[in-house]
Amino acid sequence: MANEKVFPMTEEGKQKLEQELEQLKSVKRKEVVERIKIARSFGDLSENSEYDSAKEEQAFVEGRISTLESMIRNAKIIEDDQTLDGVVSLGKTVTFVELPDGDEESYTIVGSAEADPFEGKISNDSPIAKSLIGKVVGDEVKVQTPGGDMDVRITSIN
Repeated sequence: MANEKVFPMTEEGKQKLEQELEQLKSVKRKEVVERIKIARSFGDLSENSEYDSAKEEQAFVEGRISTLESMIRNAKIIEDDQTLDGVVSLGKTVTFVELPDGDEESYTIVGSAEADPFEGKISNDSPIAKSLIGKVVGDEVKVQTPGGDMDVRITSIN
């Protein structure tokens, strides 16, 4: 059997995934089964859009459950004591300013399983994180992004 992918994440990220999994298994799965049962009662399944929609949702829910179970099973918790102080790494929040005179931005570098840019959490696989990992405060770094290269200076790491 092939080696399964390891999902680095914080303890908080793992707990969030476990909560989502529990919600899907205990609530959402039952709701979808009930929708299928109701749609079946409408009769002919060949032209029953409610039934088709419910079956599609069921496939999505079951796929998400499978994905979450794999992520949780293969989670590698990032411990603060495993990282060097003052060095950008997984689990750290890095603040930088775009050069020459851009705005200051802060992101926490997390594993792909818990990335959420709207919450300021970026994946360690993202172009920004890949460019910043291993750097220290004061380093000037060229970050390659889909929108073009940008130069940044790291101002703090927590």
